Amino acid sequence: MNANQFLKAVSQLQGWRECAFLLALAERSFPNYALFADAVGLKTGAKMRQMLDLGWDMLQKDVAESAIPQLLAKLEALSPDVNAYDAYGVYPAFDFCQLLEQALLNRLNPTKHRATDASQMATATVMDFVEMSEGEDLDEDELVRLLDQHPLMKEDKAFQRDIVLALKRQRTPTKQFVEKLLADAANDGVSNLGISLAE
Repeated sequence: MNANQFLKAVSQLQGWRECAFLLALAERSFPNYALFADAVGLKTGAKMRQMLDLGWDMLQKDVAESAIPQLLAKLEALSPDVNAYDAYGVYPAFDFCQLLEQALLNRLNPTKHRATDASQMATATVMDFVEMSEGEDLDEDELVRLLDQHPLMKEDKAFQRDIVLALKRQRTPTKQFVEKLLADAANDGVSNLGISLAE
């Protein structure tokens, strides 16, 4: 699947498949939030984990529409203010919150397409991290090469592509399928930035 085919496939995701894609992106970046919250002494990691689990539950159960604005308000309260912290980690943590927000909004308004923007947002989190950690003294060509060859970038691409292919093949969100998708996205607690909850 080349880049154009991937973009087309993402743009065609709708309904539960689009929601599942958004949740998978959020799941992969969850450690970025949990580790940041831990590092700055916010006691919000477990609450955010519950929110994410509720999101996954929504793929199998109908959730009252009235419950979603409450979840969105809760999510906003748990989201870090990027201007309040000097630490770089606040940005990937905030990106996670944005992805989860898109998944919840998808349940509220399923007709608005969100997957393409979310896919780019998740990739941008990785790009920014690579640029920040390894690209400081590089010129533009060197930076392009670094991003092109970087294992984290390749992994992000492969992960997103595999999720889209799995969703295209799946007819209904069976319990088994959702569990496998969640496990793949969780990646044993290693995020899209290669940082691990186990560390």
